[in-house]
Amino acid sequence: SMQCLPGLVLALSSLLGALALLQLSLHLRVPSRYGKHEERLARPRGRLPARCAWFLQELPSFLVPALLLALRSPPRLEPLGCRLLCCLFCWHYFYRTFIYPFFTRGRPFPLQLLFFGMLFCIYNGFLQGYYLIYCAEYPNDWCTDIRFTSGLLLFLLGMGINIHSDLLLRQLRKPGEVTYKIPQGGLFTYVSGANYFGEIVEWFGFAIATWSLPAFAFAFFTLCCIGPRAYHHHRYYLKTFTDYPKSRKALIPFVF
Repeated sequence: SMQCLPGLVLALSSLLGALALLQLSLHLRVPSRYGKHEERLARPRGRLPARCAWFLQELPSFLVPALLLALRSPPRLEPLGCRLLCCLFCWHYFYRTFIYPFFTRGRPFPLQLLFFGMLFCIYNGFLQGYYLIYCAEYPNDWCTDIRFTSGLLLFLLGMGINIHSDLLLRQLRKPGEVTYKIPQGGLFTYVSGANYFGEIVEWFGFAIATWSLPAFAFAFFTLCCIGPRAYHHHRYYLKTFTDYPKSRKALIPFVF
């Protein structure tokens, strides 16, 4: 049966950190080629409907930890803190896999990006699940530790911002519409990338609650991956809409 290999956790976490820096270098100046940014760049050939693409991309992040747990005999998610942390990760991806895709009204998604997205979700799903299920050691009172409680609050706050912002973005379009409009309400009052800000807060909360190298590497990757996208969205809005609120920041309220 599978056992904990600390060297493997260190290697996979370090690689994830390196991938984060690669993402940052690739997309700091040039945005990823999908959504509102694909019109200015070469159009990919193959694409899938957004709902199908998001479902397929996010599914491994839910299935891989579930499979790792099923393969573990006997189940080791003890103490309660460890069980809750694993549930938080799976809860996010349950929403992303089985709820979010069926409400999204995004444009068709490039197959090439879908492929890399699925690979990443398999990789990260394995790393986070493997660490929590086979390696993590927490004291019995971890649920009352300040790192767990503050991280959990940040996670829930970030997830709430993310889901609410997604809802506001969906309401901008009527069914069948593909035009882009200025987001209004919620945290969009202050930042152009409110949904991205929520997700970054969410995963840094998870990292604090987990207090592990894999979780911090993932939070860093999230920041490097969707942080630049929020910046490019901000520039797009400023360039496209003459009445776009000049007081809004790209990602962090009142700062950036």
